[in-house]
Amino acid sequence: MSHEISTFGVVGAGTMGNGIAQTAARAGLSVILRDVEQRFIDRGIAAIDKSLQRDVDKERLTADGKAEILGRIATTTGLESFSEADIVVEAITEDLAVKTDLFRSLDRIARPGVILASNTSSISITKLAASTSRPERFIGMHFMNPVPVMKLVEIIRGVATADETYADVKALSERMGKTPVEVNDAPGFVSNRVLMPMINEAIFCVYEGVGTPESIDEVMKLGMNHPMGPLTLADFIGLDVCLAIMNVLYDGFNDSKYRPCPLLKKYVDAGWLGRKSGRGFYVYG
Repeated sequence: MSHEISTFGVVGAGTMGNGIAQTAARAGLSVILRDVEQRFIDRGIAAIDKSLQRDVDKERLTADGKAEILGRIATTTGLESFSEADIVVEAITEDLAVKTDLFRSLDRIARPGVILASNTSSISITKLAASTSRPERFIGMHFMNPVPVMKLVEIIRGVATADETYADVKALSERMGKTPVEVNDAPGFVSNRVLMPMINEAIFCVYEGVGTPESIDEVMKLGMNHPMGPLTLADFIGLDVCLAIMNVLYDGFNDSKYRPCPLLKKYVDAGWLGRKSGRGFYVYG
C-alpha cells in the first residue's frame, strides 16, 4: 500500500538536517523540522536562508521563490507534530542509544504505514528498525554533505525493509532531485566502507613519513581526478567522525584491515578535529 507523501518530517536541524529540510521544501513538500532547543532551530533556519540567498544572488531562484520555500518549513521542539508527517527522517547525533530512544517515540507518534528513515552514516539500519514496531517501513536515507548540492542518496535496506518501502523512498528521492542508489545494510554501507579506509590509508602515509599531507592530496587530485584530496576531505568531515566510522568498520567486521591509524587517534585526542576546530592535517585561519 503506497502512501502519498506530502508532509516530510526531519528530526535534527544541524548541517545534515537543515540541508534535508531545505531540499524537501524546495521540492514542494511541506516540512516539519524539529530540534531539542529553539536556538538549534534558529541556527538551522539561518543556514537554509543563507543557502537559498546564494541561489537568489546567482539568479537561480527568485526572492519570492525563496520566501515560498521558507514558508513551507514549520518548526517545533516537540515530537507531537510528527503525527502529521507522511515520512520522518532522523538526522541527529551518531549515537545508537539516542537514536533508538527517538525511534521508539516516533513509532508511537507516527501514523501506521508512515515510513521512518535514518540519515545515519554508520549505524545498522536493521538494529534501528528493530527498536520499532514497523521494521518493514524502516529504511536508511543517507544524504551527502552539503545536501542541497550533492546528488547521491544512499538508500539502505535493513533485513526487514519491504520492497514497497524502498520503492516509495526511491520515488521520493527522485522528486527531491537526487539520484538514489540501493545498498544493503552492512557496516559503513558502501560510501563509508570504501571512503574511510582510503582516508585511513592516506593518514598511514603521513604517519609513516611516505609523504606530506599536501603531496598525498596532490597525488589523489591530479592522479585520480578526485575533486578534494583525502586529507583535506578528512578535515572537512571531522577527524572525530572519521575515527568513529573506522571504529564501526573495525568492530563490525573484526578485521584488522579496518584498524584506525594511531595518528588519527592522536589528533582526535589532541582536539585537532579538522576544519571545525581550526586544525587537523592542515591549519585553518
